[in-house]
Amino acid sequence: MRARARRVLPERYGGGLVVGEVKSRAGRRVISLPRPVIEALEAHRVQQAEEREAAADLWEEGDWVFATPIGRPAHPTPDNRAWKALLRLAGVRNARLHDARHTAATVLLELRVPLPAVMELMGWSNAAVAKRYMHVNTELVTSVAEQVGAHMWADPEDEDEEDDGPEGALVPA
Repeated sequence: MRARARRVLPERYGGGLVVGEVKSRAGRRVISLPRPVIEALEAHRVQQAEEREAAADLWEEGDWVFATPIGRPAHPTPDNRAWKALLRLAGVRNARLHDARHTAATVLLELRVPLPAVMELMGWSNAAVAKRYMHVNTELVTSVAEQVGAHMWADPEDEDEEDDGPEGALVPA
């Protein structure tokens, strides 16, 4: 480890896992997950309960979602290697696992999720962070231009007759 890193992160000097608090209050939150992710986590919980039973007295209780077969926190290196292999298999450029957060934020932008909801999902306490994570692609810019064009230069003859609402309904003038 470089000398500068030892000064900035003295608790990491010597290697190993370091357990610490989240960076901000926004990082400690309840999240919503898609149903397939919930199902995968429930299956994982069942498997982990079996590992806990098999480990018996060797199990070290730590409430980790992802743990070794004896309950210790899982080291990130195997996950990182699996991530890199997945990228190679998919023919995608090499990237850090953390870069998937950029992809997730950009997908939320493309889905037109409102910024406050994106901030909550991503755990951001400051909207300025969105600028670093959300990347506007050509397709999104083109789509916006087409929407603006359709709105500003709509052909009045193409518009349907105005809907007066249900018969007898009051329609604002």
